[in-house]
Amino acid sequence: AYEELEADLTEQPDAVARNEEEKQISLRELESVLAAASDEIERAFIAMRERWFERLLGSDREEQPSSAHMGYVRRLSPLDSTYTKDRATNVCLATLSALGFDLAADKNIRLDLDDRPQKSPRACVIASDPPTVVHLITRAQGGLHDYQAFLHEAGHALHYAGVDPNLPYTFRRISRDHALTEIYSYICEAITREPAWHAEHFDLTDDEAHTNAEATVFLEALLFRRYTAKLQFELDFWSNFDEASLISDDYSERLTAATGVRYPADGHLADMDAGFYSADYLRAWIRHAQLRAYLIDEVGEDWWRNPKTGELLRALFAEGTRPSSEEIAARLGFEPYDTAPLVAELTH
Repeated sequence: AYEELEADLTEQPDAVARNEEEKQISLRELESVLAAASDEIERAFIAMRERWFERLLGSDREEQPSSAHMGYVRRLSPLDSTYTKDRATNVCLATLSALGFDLAADKNIRLDLDDRPQKSPRACVIASDPPTVVHLITRAQGGLHDYQAFLHEAGHALHYAGVDPNLPYTFRRISRDHALTEIYSYICEAITREPAWHAEHFDLTDDEAHTNAEATVFLEALLFRRYTAKLQFELDFWSNFDEASLISDDYSERLTAATGVRYPADGHLADMDAGFYSADYLRAWIRHAQLRAYLIDEVGEDWWRNPKTGELLRALFAEGTRPSSEEIAARLGFEPYDTAPLVAELTH
C-alpha cells in the first residue's frame, strides 16, 4: 500500500527510478562500485571470518552457520569480560571528550542512559527539534557492541545538536536521505577499530588490542558485504516487483554467498527498509572511510583522540542536512565512489 501511495503521489511507478531521483544518484552505478569493493575484500574477509567463527561459534559449528547466530556473533560475546556493561557510558564519554565533545554537559542533548526493565536495548537518537532538542537513548547489555552502539548514536546526536540554529528547519531536520548523518555515526563508531583505543581504555597489551580491534574490522567487513548483497537483491526485487513472492531464493543465495552465513528464503520482506536505506548505509561506509583517511592526513594517526578532529567535525555538523554525501566527498578531495580508503580499512 505504501509503495502504491508513493507511486501515485510522485507519478513515478518505478521504485528504483523514484529513489534515484530523490537521492540524486544512480543506484545501479553505486551497486556496481560496491560489488567490486566487496570482491576486493573477499580474501581478507574469509580469513577473518574463519578465525572469528572458530572463536565465537566453536570448531563444531556448521560450515554455514544459520543467520540465527548473528545476534551472538555481532555482540562478540566472548569479549564481554573486557568490555563490561558498567564501564560503557564512562568510556564512551571519555572517548568523545578527547575529541572535544562534552556530551554530558551539552544542553542540546537529552541523555537517557538508564537501565530500566522495559526499556529497549536498541540505541537510538530522536532529533525532535535540532539543535536544541536531541534525545540519545541507550541501554547497555554488556559487550563491545554497547560501546560501538553508543558511539554510533553519539555521532548522530552530535550532528543534530551541532546544527547552526539559524538554518531554516528544512536544513536542521529534513534531508533527502540518511546518507549524510550516517557518515558522522560511522566515523565515531570507527574509533572502536583503532587498536590504541582498546589499549588505552581497557589496559590491554598491544597484541590483545590488535586482536580485539580485528574483531570489529571482521564485523564491519561482514556487514558491508551483507548490505552490498542486500542492495543487489533489493534492486532486482523492485525492478521485478510483479514477480515478487513470500519466498525468495535469490535473497537467500546472495546473502549466504556474501557472508558465509545461511539466510532463509523467507526472510527478505522483514529485511527491507523503506527508501533503499541500505544504499544510504553503503554510501556512508564509503564516505566515512574517506573522512577517516582525510583526518589521518590532516590531523594524524591519533585522529580518534585529537581535539582537531572535533573542530573539523563541528564545521560539518553546523551545516545541518544541507549538503549531500557526495558533496562531502568533493570537499574531502575524493570522487564519490572512490572505495580505496574503505577497502584499505577492511583489509589491513
